[in-house]
Amino acid sequence: EDWLRHKADNVVNQCPVHVVQHGKLVQKQSQKLRVGDIVMVKEDETFPCDLIFLSSSREDGTCFVTTASLDGESSHKTYYAVQDTKAFRSEEEIDTVHATIECEQPQPDLYKFVGRINIYQRRDEPVARSLGSENLLLRGATVKNTQRVFGVAIYTGMETKMALNYQAKSQKRSAVEKSMNAFLIVYLCILISKALINTSLKYLWQSEPFRDEPWYNKKTDAERQRNVFLRVLTDFLAFMVLFNYIIPVSMYVTVEMQKFLGSYFITWDEDMFDEDLGEGALVNTSDLNEELGQVEYVFTDKTGTLTENNMEFIECCIDGHLYVPNIICNGQILPGCTGIDMIDSSPGGLGREREELFFRAVCLCHTVQVKDDDVMDGLKKGRRHSAKSSSVYISSSPDEVALVEGMKRLGYEYLRMKDNFMEIETRESKVERYEQLEVLSFDSVRRRMSVIVRSSTGDIYLFCKGADSSIFPRVTEGKVQQIQARVELNAVEGLRTLCVAYKKMSHEEYDRAATILQSAKLALQDRDKKLAEAYDQIETNLVLLGATAVEDSLQEKAADTIEALHKGGMKVWVLTGDKMETASATCFACKLFRRNTQLLELTTKRIEEQNLHDVLFDLRKTVLRHSGSLTRESISGLSNELPDFGLIIDGATLSLLLKPAEDGSLGNYKELFLEICRNCSAVLCCRMAPLQKAQIVKMIKASKEHPITLAIGDGANDVSMILEAHVGIGLMGKEGRQAARNSDYAVPKFKHLKKMLLVHGHLYYIRISELVQYFFYKNVCFILPQFLYQFYCGFSQQPLYDAAYLTLYNISFTSLPILLYSLMEQHVSMEMLKREPSLYRDIAKNALLRWRLFIYWTLLGAFDAVVFFYGAYFLFDNTSLTSNGQMFGNWTFGTLVFTVLVFTVTLKLALDTRYWTWVNHFVIWGSLLFYVVFSLLWGGIIWPFLNYQRMYFVFMQLLSSGPAWLAIILIVIICLLPDVVKKVMCRQLWPTAAEKVQNAAKQTWDHMSEFTPLASLQSPSYNSNEHNITKATRSLPHSRTVFNYVEDYDCSHRQSVTDHTNIYYTSNNRPALETSV
Repeated sequence: EDWLRHKADNVVNQCPVHVVQHGKLVQKQSQKLRVGDIVMVKEDETFPCDLIFLSSSREDGTCFVTTASLDGESSHKTYYAVQDTKAFRSEEEIDTVHATIECEQPQPDLYKFVGRINIYQRRDEPVARSLGSENLLLRGATVKNTQRVFGVAIYTGMETKMALNYQAKSQKRSAVEKSMNAFLIVYLCILISKALINTSLKYLWQSEPFRDEPWYNKKTDAERQRNVFLRVLTDFLAFMVLFNYIIPVSMYVTVEMQKFLGSYFITWDEDMFDEDLGEGALVNTSDLNEELGQVEYVFTDKTGTLTENNMEFIECCIDGHLYVPNIICNGQILPGCTGIDMIDSSPGGLGREREELFFRAVCLCHTVQVKDDDVMDGLKKGRRHSAKSSSVYISSSPDEVALVEGMKRLGYEYLRMKDNFMEIETRESKVERYEQLEVLSFDSVRRRMSVIVRSSTGDIYLFCKGADSSIFPRVTEGKVQQIQARVELNAVEGLRTLCVAYKKMSHEEYDRAATILQSAKLALQDRDKKLAEAYDQIETNLVLLGATAVEDSLQEKAADTIEALHKGGMKVWVLTGDKMETASATCFACKLFRRNTQLLELTTKRIEEQNLHDVLFDLRKTVLRHSGSLTRESISGLSNELPDFGLIIDGATLSLLLKPAEDGSLGNYKELFLEICRNCSAVLCCRMAPLQKAQIVKMIKASKEHPITLAIGDGANDVSMILEAHVGIGLMGKEGRQAARNSDYAVPKFKHLKKMLLVHGHLYYIRISELVQYFFYKNVCFILPQFLYQFYCGFSQQPLYDAAYLTLYNISFTSLPILLYSLMEQHVSMEMLKREPSLYRDIAKNALLRWRLFIYWTLLGAFDAVVFFYGAYFLFDNTSLTSNGQMFGNWTFGTLVFTVLVFTVTLKLALDTRYWTWVNHFVIWGSLLFYVVFSLLWGGIIWPFLNYQRMYFVFMQLLSSGPAWLAIILIVIICLLPDVVKKVMCRQLWPTAAEKVQNAAKQTWDHMSEFTPLASLQSPSYNSNEHNITKATRSLPHSRTVFNYVEDYDCSHRQSVTDHTNIYYTSNNRPALETSV
């Protein structure tokens, strides 16, 4: 895995870059770039470092850039070259520039840059120009619609703003690994305790002279004179060596093999393969497989992760009339249809005027630029809808592009802006020109924008568009109620809505407005505040024209995935750099916020009205008022009836929350915020910088519950939170591969997260938990008889088992069955895990590796070990086991105990196995057969390389005894019986959620078999009916033929387990069970 990461780093470091040297372009590797190098970047290439923009191929010295991989916004942004260098467009000209640059030290803020460039011309005094963020081209951003760009490297390598936003990579360790280490410490203490007990008892035993020096084993003088402390230490270490097998060293090897081999099941999963990309899931870190089954918080990016970032114009409502492009009527698409009348057949005279004004308003009130080019590049461009035009729309807002495209489909096309004149083409193919006088720009507080234009006839209009909450209070005329009803309906459906209004201005009104705006623009202090006040004065007494609806297409099955995660008990947070309105609409569309969700805002706007302390206490009071009656299920989103809360917070407010107080503490703001979040079913964080995303993840990780977190994103701006979270997942999206390279796992689409967590994560955790507990269990079974044996051999460190058995027990006899179990076990089918997300709750909070279960497995191992030893001991006591009356020796006794041990621990695993394949059968029964064959060969042949063979013919002699066979069978049964009884009783009295679902499925199948004879399932008529049902179902995508079998006497029982149980027939004539909890 480290090698693969190293290769991925080399791909980036060795990427070719064009540098200007001596008036020529020279190619070098990106890792060799130095500050001061002049770099040339072509269209659709990524900036290799932070550059000061010197010139471009465009005459006006601008270039268009997408910063999707930095802040998640894939819209086009305009950057400006230095005024004195924008004329140098060739390598020779740019090489003649002599200048020095002064700038601030590297810092991570993407939107802030302060610098100065001094340009020396003809030995005169240098010309100084200020440099701001509009002149800084950031590493990771991509050039769009500009053939080439020249820039001088200002920050390189790890000093670039993108690199400074990276989170330092830390070693991630799973909860299972931490539990293993804790259990290991316990067993280490047990080992030391055993050695101390045996050492003490040995010297207590030898306190009697006849026991210390029996007549047949007298000590030498050297032994008598030996230092007592040295003798005690030697004996203690000898017992440590004798009992050291209780420490499952081989468990760590098996766990690593299980993780590495198990990770291939993710990469081989065909359901997680994307046809468009031609790629499947990738595993960069197999150490965290089981952590996928423990996730409690999911932090996701929005742009490119939840959405495709493709805006599509859906409809517009003008003066109460609904207009939808390309109407579907009677199954036929009517491309020429321009609208459907919602109220009457066609608008009257005033209605027609309002309609034309609406189309003109949307065509003129925007910041869209037109590119006349047949090449379609970028993440979001306009589509060619007619053969006569090949214009492409680009804008900093994809919503604006969608609206202008929508108007084009409805007959009004925005052509271009030339010399401050905007040109549009009407339905009658008439070109109209409007002079753009003023632009009242959009901001997140006003939530609207306006333009003031002058028509060719001299009329002056103010066209305004914005959120309904900011437009309706300023409207004095128009069909407000009808348009508002349509806006609310569209909002419920998750569409992004904007209202459009206008005002016809007299020349005197415009002159006053222009004076107010000019004075506000020239203000040196509080410029933003004065501009906002000027905008408020101008945007009054508007006439409402209508509203638009735009859809940001979600990724396929994004809403279904989020709903499944909620049902699995996970809380989903959306962390995005996007605007609050945009992000909120997306959250409704993907069902993160539902219709009954009460939204709580913790934003800059609200903090300005109230102080932070009061706002936090108000929100806390609101959420705690309802939390008393809410269960954990309703909080996590299972209940649709009870009210739930959604929190919206922005980056500026988060900075205040995390800002230390004067005394250096964080105060109680952080705890208040966390308490509010715990009682919210979903949280939306907007306007987040990359490092802020990581701070939020870190804050949740450090909270008192210490939940397991997962972060998923697709751009370089998500790398910090991906590295910070316990599990980081990168999407192979359109915003580059930085996220996929830095993640623990990479998937093609957001929808694949559902199977990754609910199926693979669930199964990985179940498997490795059983592996860990089983290893400790079988080692207790293995070494406790050795401990008990010391009480019967005078604490002489005499081993109970032969050296070959000691060596091969964990390596050969019991290793393969548990390894195969940990790779292939399915306690519940994959289909059921996917269909029943609530089963994920069963394993939350490391449920299968808690101390209670660990103690149970340890006590079970101790019980089995006592039965092994004393079962064989009492069988040997005063008993002749062979037909000739010969007694067995100590090696035969040890072999009998070891035989029972191997059979018991292997059969215990067989009893725990629910998913049997030929591989399981081969390995389990093959391991037992291998033990028998090995024992026969080890004791049945005189091996020439051994000095002595204490096991010679021991195993054959044991198997020749009938009582020994009986002892083996009886002891194995006695050992396995308590565990079997416990399993049966727990399943009947205290079934888990998985067992309830399995019982319900079995009952349903039993009821079905009572109604449908098995013979009829195979009949030709039944098959033909099934075929017809399948065809009918396919023709109606939202219908399914369902057979319900519920008897009266069973209703109450099954309603407590399932709401409904559906059975539908598949092509192989077996009923597929579909159960919803």
